[in-house]
Amino acid sequence: MLIFLFVAVNGFINFAGLKNIYSMAQKPSIPKGTRDFLPDLTAKRNYIFDTIKSVFELYGFQPIETPAMENLSTLMGKYGEEGDKLLFKILNSGDFMKKVPADLLSELDSVKITNTISEKGLRYDLTVPFARFVVQNRNELVFPFKRYQIQPVWRADRPQKGRYREFYQCDVDVIGSNSMLNEVELVQIVDEVFKRLRINVTLKINNRKILAGIAETIGEADRIVDITVAIDKLDKIGIEKVNAELSEKGVGGDAIEKLQPILNLSGSTEEKIEQISAVVSASEIGMKGVEEMKNLFDYLKVLKLNIDVELDLTLARGLNYYTGAIFEVKANDVQIGSITGGGRYDDLTGIFGLPDVSGVGISFGADRIFDVMAQLELFPEEASAASKVFFVNFGSNEERYLLPIIQKVRENGISCEIFPDAGAKMKKQMNYANRKNIPFVVLAGESEMEAGKVTLKDMKTGNQSLEGLTELIDKLV
Repeated sequence: MLIFLFVAVNGFINFAGLKNIYSMAQKPSIPKGTRDFLPDLTAKRNYIFDTIKSVFELYGFQPIETPAMENLSTLMGKYGEEGDKLLFKILNSGDFMKKVPADLLSELDSVKITNTISEKGLRYDLTVPFARFVVQNRNELVFPFKRYQIQPVWRADRPQKGRYREFYQCDVDVIGSNSMLNEVELVQIVDEVFKRLRINVTLKINNRKILAGIAETIGEADRIVDITVAIDKLDKIGIEKVNAELSEKGVGGDAIEKLQPILNLSGSTEEKIEQISAVVSASEIGMKGVEEMKNLFDYLKVLKLNIDVELDLTLARGLNYYTGAIFEVKANDVQIGSITGGGRYDDLTGIFGLPDVSGVGISFGADRIFDVMAQLELFPEEASAASKVFFVNFGSNEERYLLPIIQKVRENGISCEIFPDAGAKMKKQMNYANRKNIPFVVLAGESEMEAGKVTLKDMKTGNQSLEGLTELIDKLV
């Protein structure tokens, strides 16, 4: 505004100066760990969402949504010490620094200062907000409550391949039931989703009660959180670094030594269950976990599944709220982290005032699934944002001729568009259709209008044919 006021006073516009000022401006960017999605990529991601949603609804799950931000009192302490560090916190509105005591400012303690100037944060996952949702809306819900939720979450993690700061989760949960049939249905949902997406995966299953039994057996029952957090990193950092982390957390050398053969158990599911039964036989909670795993795999034996399912006793899932069966899905053909995970939580709602309500759920990581499908070129042609038909615009008379035809084509559920600028060069219009990967082009000039027809061109084969409205629609449907 000041620039134009200056040039008006001086009686001329210095376009060169404006260009220099523009070139000096900082190039726009987005935060690390976030992504823009152009139309084609958005359409492909929507294909993933729609596929997952259709499977969720096939099993009777209902959709809900929760706010992007939650009170920090809802989020803090639910994900463990490491999870709390990854929460994005939102500054209070107004003069938030005014309420900070002077002694805190002088201490330069960022954690204490943050607690004073921030009361809300972006959600870290969809499960904790779901527990809060259930408690707040329990009088309106029918239990067992089967919900699905497809929304973004945020984590202040270090961005890297397959790990983003903003990403979508596609969650499905059953709450208000202890039945193992719920875990069985979740396995079936995983199987159906990845069959439809054509991704080869392995579903790994373990039980947090078994892990608790292991911690008890090696004499470190009070360090179950430290042990599970460390074990959960086994695939990423290797056994030596896991052992080093356990030692740093205060786990004794003898306990770490006893843990080694347990982490290296091998064989079939039945053999692993037999071996771990012998290991945790003196632990009541450990044996309860073993019994739950036996029941789950017995159910799965009667089902015809397309995916590989295995018991993995090193699977821990780092989140503190899991108490029973835990799940993790790995893509077989791409090196990437887990693309789906979840588990049983017996009392997550208890922290919000509604105790003894058990739930179980899984979360599909849409962004990692997208990366897998893109790398393996698994997206079908129909997963595109392009219109199916493009109408060339030769002029105002042709526009009036084509508009009723376009209306009928759309009434039959066929996506189409007409170039908005009448009489634009043919090369420009065809280039537009090509760049948008539109498969069919319709042309109508004087001869077509006299005949009451249009010319339909298949952009892939180059074949052209003269068609009436009915024939046109039949060929495009």
